[in-house]
Amino acid sequence: MNVVEFIREQKEQLQQRNDQFKARLEPKFKNISELISSRITNLTNTLNNPWFSKFADNEHDSETDCAEKCEVVVQTPKAEKAYNQLLAKLGQETYVGQWYTVDQQCINQFAEVTGDDQWIHTDPERAEQESPFKATIAHGFLTLSLLPKLTDTVNEDNNPYPDAKMVINIGLNQVRYPYPVKAGSRVRVRTRLIELKPMKRSIELVNEMSIEVENSKRLGCIAETVLRLYY
Repeated sequence: MNVVEFIREQKEQLQQRNDQFKARLEPKFKNISELISSRITNLTNTLNNPWFSKFADNEHDSETDCAEKCEVVVQTPKAEKAYNQLLAKLGQETYVGQWYTVDQQCINQFAEVTGDDQWIHTDPERAEQESPFKATIAHGFLTLSLLPKLTDTVNEDNNPYPDAKMVINIGLNQVRYPYPVKAGSRVRVRTRLIELKPMKRSIELVNEMSIEVENSKRLGCIAETVLRLYY
């Protein structure tokens, strides 16, 4: 390898690492006013959501008031025990999944269900000729929707929160797709616990989900998922 080729290769690797780094940090440097507005809107929508209120057991009002007026939240014994166990894992990687193949059939089925049958997803021949990726790619929402399977949370025998009476998916803080997932690629997820919020009878936690693409240094998806665990 000559000097020019070596420099070009190093430059490409540096650019890939830089893109991935930016994908992780860019959402965190939002305008302060937008962040505050978003948080308030999300909180309002969550508390006013009729279906959610059925599960919340009227807990959210007192919890919100306490969060605003009190520095210390008095938890029930079960919630406190679970919170302390999770607190010990804060900032740590808590799960690494198995590789899963995103094949063309999977992509076609998602396209049929959602109605998004754009050729970049469903026409391998045209994609090979016209797409810069030279292959069909998975929908971004398909990659995101694989999280339950990739984290194995659909397996009742592998419950990551076995003591919780109920787990509610509150939503997502942010989602980015740094690199497309080509048809036939294998992906897996890494989970890192990044935020905990204690409440009287529940815990709200935020996990950073990083979906890796095999043989690629760039991630297929980075998402922050928000869960509410009830005890």
